[in-house]
Amino acid sequence: MKFLIVFVALFALALAAPPAAEVQILKSEADVHATGFNYAFETSDGNKQQAQGDLKNAGTDDEALAVRGSFSYVADDGQTYTINYVADENGYQPQGAHLPVAPEA
Repeated sequence: MKFLIVFVALFALALAAPPAAEVQILKSEADVHATGFNYAFETSDGNKQQAQGDLKNAGTDDEALAVRGSFSYVADDGQTYTINYVADENGYQPQGAHLPVAPEA
C-alpha cells in the first residue's frame, strides 16, 4: 500500500512539472555527393555542428573518408564548449580548450 501511495505521489509530481522547452532548428544545410559531403545545423538551445567529408584515394586499396568538423553545445554549467576535430585514416583527433592534452613524449 505504501508503494502505491509513493508511486501515485511521484506520478502526480511528474505531471505537474513544467514542460521542457521545445528546441527549434534555426539552420539546417546538407550537400551529399558521391565523393563527400557538407552539412551544418544550429538549434535554438545553442547547439551547433558542421562537418565536411571528402573521399581520398577513391577506387584504390587506400580509399578513406577524411572528415573535418566542429560542434558546440551549452553545458549544464551555462558555458559553451566547442570541439574541432579531424577524423581520417589516422583516427579521430578532437581539440578543444576544455579537453586535456597529452604530455609531449
